[in-house]
Amino acid sequence: MTAVGDVVSGWPCAAWFAGCRESRRLVLIIVAIALLLDNMLLTTVVPIIPEFLYDIKHQHDNDTSWQIGSIATTPPETSYLAPSTNSNESIADTEAAKRKAKHDELVDENGLVGIMFASKAFVQLMTNPFIGPLTNRVGYSIPMFTGFVIMFISTIIFAFGRSYSVLFFARALQGIGSSCSSVSGMGMLAERYPDDLERGNAMGLALGGLALGVLIGPPFGGVMYEFVGKTAPFLILACLALGDGLLQLLVLQPSVVRQDSEAPSLKELLMDPYIIVAAGAITFANMGIAMLEPSLPIWMMDTMEAPKWQLGAAFLPASISYLVGTNLFGPLGHRIGRWLAAMIGLLVIGICLICIPLATNITHLIAPNAGLGFAIGMVDSSMMPELGFLVDIRHAAVYGSVYAIGDVAFCLGFAIGPAVSGTLVKHIGFEWMLVGIAIISFMYAPVLFMLKSPPTKDEQKGLIMGEKSSVRYVNYKNEDEEE
Repeated sequence: MTAVGDVVSGWPCAAWFAGCRESRRLVLIIVAIALLLDNMLLTTVVPIIPEFLYDIKHQHDNDTSWQIGSIATTPPETSYLAPSTNSNESIADTEAAKRKAKHDELVDENGLVGIMFASKAFVQLMTNPFIGPLTNRVGYSIPMFTGFVIMFISTIIFAFGRSYSVLFFARALQGIGSSCSSVSGMGMLAERYPDDLERGNAMGLALGGLALGVLIGPPFGGVMYEFVGKTAPFLILACLALGDGLLQLLVLQPSVVRQDSEAPSLKELLMDPYIIVAAGAITFANMGIAMLEPSLPIWMMDTMEAPKWQLGAAFLPASISYLVGTNLFGPLGHRIGRWLAAMIGLLVIGICLICIPLATNITHLIAPNAGLGFAIGMVDSSMMPELGFLVDIRHAAVYGSVYAIGDVAFCLGFAIGPAVSGTLVKHIGFEWMLVGIAIISFMYAPVLFMLKSPPTKDEQKGLIMGEKSSVRYVNYKNEDEEE
């Protein structure tokens, strides 16, 4: 009798599944989808949380019909009387006082919203040093699937959470899932695409998935929240995450896969100045947009009295141009020099950040936000493959730890930015906050010249041996002169 396994292995579908598991393109699609959903959840909350927290705090403000600003502000029996000049002035003064109180409250809310947004990045930052070495021991597929499970749980909590503490927990929990998905996903691509040019193209496409999530998230969250409610967008994201998890089960088949070569230690990589320079570019490139996430919607509510849908739509130009920038500079960065692409990107980021506070309505934000997104795409799509290239030429071709460092760099921007933005807005103002981070971008850009021609492992050893030989020669010469 033929064994069941032999029969199944002879089926055409079994051969098709085996081919899918070997397909690099399918792995690239899985990684891109995982990054898309993770960043869609990351940015969907941007227009929802500030308004939702404000609405919760003021949900009982209109309970009485005698309150200024509610539907009825005068007693029914006197509502037919023409208002006097004094009463009009009194109402105007009261409305002005209410607007001033709302302004002060929104400024204070910057801090709470910024801390919530930063919690994800802080948790991801603390998790990355463990995920990188873990992928070296068990492979990339198990951490990748773990990231899906955690993100699904976080999304469900976001859907039904109705207090600051619960939403804070959901945001922090997402950081663990993001760490698993980002580190293992980038490491998987670096392993499947050993050629430097192909790797740059693949990572550019994967970051395009990230960009698409950033692109869709804010307008999706803003529109769904205004016209459907808070729960709906997160339930839709949860359903999409289930589909991605099923695809991972079928194609990746999570299992333990040990690396053949010995992986460089995290400490060894952190001591490499070229890796640190590349990682620093990722941090400073993303810090500006990270500061804008909690502060720009509140600034628009305060200065433009923008409706809910505009709070998310304001990020649309940045997201679209980021998508273009990552796909364009994946291959182009390899040709012109990734160091040069990242340097230009940082300079453009600084210029755009200075221009954003000059806007007086949402249309004025289109150009600077578009330039900001495109420039961040230049930096990210250049420096992510550069990290893999540096490991190839200066260490061993095992990528979990170096992409843990890359993700730490990304998280530092998104942790520091929202965490300090509330305090900075309160003490120096929205405009000077952006000018400050622009100056930092200008100052860091020339440092990337170090990455123009980084020495290989053999060149580094030769340089060290040459220095030691020179020292020996000087010592011998001094001894001969003394004799």
